[in-house]
Amino acid sequence: MLTVRHISLVQFKNYTQSHFRFHKRIIGITGRNGSGKTNLLDAIYYLCFTRSYFNSVESQNTQYDSNGFRIEGLLDKEGQAGKIICTVKDGKKDISLNDESYDRFSRHIGQYPAVMIAPDDAEIILGGSEERRKWLDTLLSQLYPGYLDHLIQYQKILQQRNSLLKSAATQSGSLDSLLEVFDEQLVQHGTPIFECRRAFLLDFINQVQSRYDFLAGKHEVVNIRYVCSLLEQDLATQLRVNRPKDLLLQRTSAGIHRDDLLFLLDDHPMKTNASQGQRKSFLFALKLAQFEVLKNFKQFPPLLLLDDIFEKLDQERVIRLIQLVSSDAYGQVFITDTHAERVQAAFAHDPACLQLIEMEG
Repeated sequence: MLTVRHISLVQFKNYTQSHFRFHKRIIGITGRNGSGKTNLLDAIYYLCFTRSYFNSVESQNTQYDSNGFRIEGLLDKEGQAGKIICTVKDGKKDISLNDESYDRFSRHIGQYPAVMIAPDDAEIILGGSEERRKWLDTLLSQLYPGYLDHLIQYQKILQQRNSLLKSAATQSGSLDSLLEVFDEQLVQHGTPIFECRRAFLLDFINQVQSRYDFLAGKHEVVNIRYVCSLLEQDLATQLRVNRPKDLLLQRTSAGIHRDDLLFLLDDHPMKTNASQGQRKSFLFALKLAQFEVLKNFKQFPPLLLLDDIFEKLDQERVIRLIQLVSSDAYGQVFITDTHAERVQAAFAHDPACLQLIEMEG
């Protein structure tokens, strides 16, 4: 089992200096809006992923008028203690595990798996393809160590290739030899990513379907269709054929950076044809299936971070969700809500499992 024993925050978002200890399996974090409930969840997420779930710009994670922040946490993984320290100061970032700094942050991903469910997750369904790739990449990076390394290299080479394409108009002579080098590297790193995404999604939908049926209280056929040009033609051929087009557009028009996931309900796009309740059921099913895959792969349950679920789900779905996370199949669960009594009522069947933290301010 994976648990967070305690966490210390210094100049992280609205926290000047705070310390929290956790000693139960279910942690209810309650308080008014703006009191720091979500920020505490985000700090736990940061310990696991070396980044914020909500803000990609570190200055947005730093308390106003400060030059950095520090998060320290002690986590227990199957009886093994891990002290994680994340510091950002004057634009420089350091992540350490048991007092040893990482040379590459990617080495930390997957060591302490976690799943966050937050209100803005609706963008996974309603937003652009980048949101869906980000969700899938975050999951696969926790499962397969080489995946994130391939992804980082692919994005780096893609940026270099696009820069070269943009400079083509001002350069004399052919760029073919340079583009061929970049193309070979994109194929080297892009093909394994494609194969991993395709293989994973084939089985994953079964996990999503079973959880959707449970949360919705009825059976409706859901599906995830992988949209990728590599399903029709290999990447090397696409890059070669599209080269004139790419020079004209000044960007790379083919590759796994253009992949998408089409979420379907009864074979119709969920983005336009599903009700709000159906989308919520699917989104929670997606994240709970993610939890199950991580648990089976790691052989212990990941952390589950639930932000503001009582406000976003109807009572029937909340009851079913609480029924799930209360079972022995789940590990440590963090839940935020504005009302302490609502969290207490949700776990009235087993009050001994609940630790309630009431935020001030």
